Amino acid sequence: MMKSHLPTCVLVLLAILNAGYSSKRSSVDLDATPRLTVTNNELSDGRFFGANVKNYSTLLLEDEKGILYVGARGAIFSLNASDISHRLRKTIHWEVNPEKNQDCVNKGKNNQTECYNHIRLLQTFNETHLYVCGTNAFSPQCGFIDARTFSFSSNIDDGKEKCPYDPATGYTGLIIDGDLYTATRYGFQYLPDIRRTLYQYTLRTEDSPLHWLNDAEFVSSAFVRESLNVAVGDDDKIYYFFNERVVEESSSFLDKTQVASVARVCKSDMGGKKILQKKWTSFLKARLVCSMPYYETLKALYTLDLGSWNTTIFYGAFVLQWRNMEASAVCQYSISDIQKVFDGPYMEYQDSSRKWTRYDGDIPKPRPGSCVTDDIRSSGVNTSQDLPNNVLDFVKLHPLMYKKVKPLGDQPLLMKKSVLYTRIAVDRVTALDNKQYDVLFIGTGDGWVHKVVVTKTTVYIVEEIQVFKKPQPVENLVISKRQDSLYVGSQSGVLQISLSGCHRYTSCYDCILARNPYCGWDGKICREIVTSEDRVQMTQDMENGNGGCLNSTAEDPLIKQRTVLKGDDVLLQCELKSNLAKPQWLVNNTDPLDENEINFRVGNDGLLIMDTQLEHGGEYSCYSEENGLQSLVALYTLNVWLKLNPTSVPTPVVQLPTPISHSSSKLEFVYISVITILGGLCLVLSVVLMYVSCHQKRKGRYAMGSCRSNNVELQTVSNNFKDKSEDINNYSDGCLQIIPGEAPTLSPKRGNPPPPPPPPPLPSEFTNGIATLPNMLRKMNGNSYMLLRQNEEASSPLYNSFTEELSKILEKRKHTVLLDKLDESSV
Repeated sequence: MMKSHLPTCVLVLLAILNAGYSSKRSSVDLDATPRLTVTNNELSDGRFFGANVKNYSTLLLEDEKGILYVGARGAIFSLNASDISHRLRKTIHWEVNPEKNQDCVNKGKNNQTECYNHIRLLQTFNETHLYVCGTNAFSPQCGFIDARTFSFSSNIDDGKEKCPYDPATGYTGLIIDGDLYTATRYGFQYLPDIRRTLYQYTLRTEDSPLHWLNDAEFVSSAFVRESLNVAVGDDDKIYYFFNERVVEESSSFLDKTQVASVARVCKSDMGGKKILQKKWTSFLKARLVCSMPYYETLKALYTLDLGSWNTTIFYGAFVLQWRNMEASAVCQYSISDIQKVFDGPYMEYQDSSRKWTRYDGDIPKPRPGSCVTDDIRSSGVNTSQDLPNNVLDFVKLHPLMYKKVKPLGDQPLLMKKSVLYTRIAVDRVTALDNKQYDVLFIGTGDGWVHKVVVTKTTVYIVEEIQVFKKPQPVENLVISKRQDSLYVGSQSGVLQISLSGCHRYTSCYDCILARNPYCGWDGKICREIVTSEDRVQMTQDMENGNGGCLNSTAEDPLIKQRTVLKGDDVLLQCELKSNLAKPQWLVNNTDPLDENEINFRVGNDGLLIMDTQLEHGGEYSCYSEENGLQSLVALYTLNVWLKLNPTSVPTPVVQLPTPISHSSSKLEFVYISVITILGGLCLVLSVVLMYVSCHQKRKGRYAMGSCRSNNVELQTVSNNFKDKSEDINNYSDGCLQIIPGEAPTLSPKRGNPPPPPPPPPLPSEFTNGIATLPNMLRKMNGNSYMLLRQNEEASSPLYNSFTEELSKILEKRKHTVLLDKLDESSV
């Protein structure tokens, strides 16, 4: 089996990534490039909520009340849905007590992540109460919250049958008409299970002789009211989406592979009377295929409820992995296609061959796995407990359907390489053309959200938004049409951003090219369609994305001057806002740029002109070209000089306290005045420096502050004098002694150089003695000075010999000229 599947999957992978999944869409659509990239710093409309906890992954929106409930680690928050950053919020602290925490640690669990109370379920129970469950350090608990006071209204109950013990285990839960429908692995020794608890009959899946679920990891669940407006008296159903280990293949390679699946149960199921007691009698499951069976994993699913059950659409986000390649795909499924698969042939397990094959035998009546309808009731079966034994036996042994659920169009809507999709939310929007378009918000594993628009002919990414500056997975997405907001949950907090993002489009071209169904151009700005009072005057082109604008309506950019010497390189920047746009350059407003010329290099960031020649001077215009539309982005005037013109170098102008005249004579007077003032300052400084130099040469001493002898001698020592430094600790004159390294000498014919100025004051961290010597080099008039030591007295006998030696050397150096360049080896 491995040999038969592997080449096929390789071919499928190559077809997807190189040529597209089918001929209906091009590979560009399947690996679409986001038109705009919005970084976190550009999210001017973003509103963030975060407290002193982590893991804000459970969100519940009550849109009519304007409340967003957030379940985090050890806390539950009630936030203002219009502005989640508002300080007026309510908090319930629900942390693990020290005894439970210690028990968790003793069991070998991680005290940094696992031994906390992670909120996994937060659902509306009725108009006044919420129901919440938490892991509670591997000892789950559940309870009711009074929404009016936002506090627990009763004692906390045991949640081991309702909530997973592990915060990392896949889990989904719904409260429907007072009953709790959950799916997870409820304990370490439990098998994955789908359960119904609380008030009605408690049901679960069958685990023998054939497991209905095989290492299932649950992703999502959906409630579909199929009983509404149906003449046959059908029942409402709950659909579960998960990944599980392959059972219908016998290959050892595929035994370790997970496949995406969908399961279904009936809401009114009461279990069997003798067979399948307290077990589902309506459980059926089928494989869910997106693009690469056996190489794809379902990561997220969203149910788009369009008002009628038979129009329900499911959007699934998958991760494709093959060898070292990773990609993501999004597929669309209709509930009618899922229903057809559940009405089709079954599979059964053959003990002889130990394989699952198609079942072609007789099917008992009523059809196994179906809900009780009016037709079944007419035969005397009013509930599932009235079903015949042969029907229940068949359900027990045939949970898997033969056909697979394929996506609409038999292909994925979107394919992205090197991207890990983690969450998805969908909104259906009515555009100006009165057509409806689905807008997908897809979270990634590194803190981005892709906004994707689906039309009948194409799928494109309007923008990619960096919702979190620090890379982290997007763990939840909730849409509020009333607040025009998308709420994004993560480990660090919750971010609220605009659904539409119309303010990011600054011109008519930009607004039209975006093809954002939320936005239209009203003649002045790009704004939301639903807030416009006169939609007739608005412009939008969802089908083609390039019609409706008479011109770019954007202000022409300012002309920038660029001056360059002949033979040098120059870059004329042209930043394109859209990732789909291409730069088009015109020279002198008429001639297209010859991109084949060896001197020109056109990139996404601008035009690079290398080895600039005189003929390259002129005017350069950069246009952004996208989807047949052009808009001016940058204007340059390039001047090429043969050599540097001194008169063209700008001279700093000193503001004089006299009125500025525009006549040339007065300007000359100002320049002459400035030059005279600067010359006078230079003359004064030169006289002062000469005076100081002569004075120090005569005096030979520098005054110090807190030194006991009140003076410090500037002494010069030869590099050959090495032994004296060993007894440096004997100096105790209390003065700062500075010894320079000796520099090479020049010809003795030149005059003596002026004495070096005093060294600059040293930083406090470098005044700790010998230990800092390597870091204390200072350059002064060609010499390098080191701080050796600060002593209190100079009473050591060695100090006298040291002074005599220095005096001799200084006398000798009177006939020596120091070089300007430091000889650092003498230090």
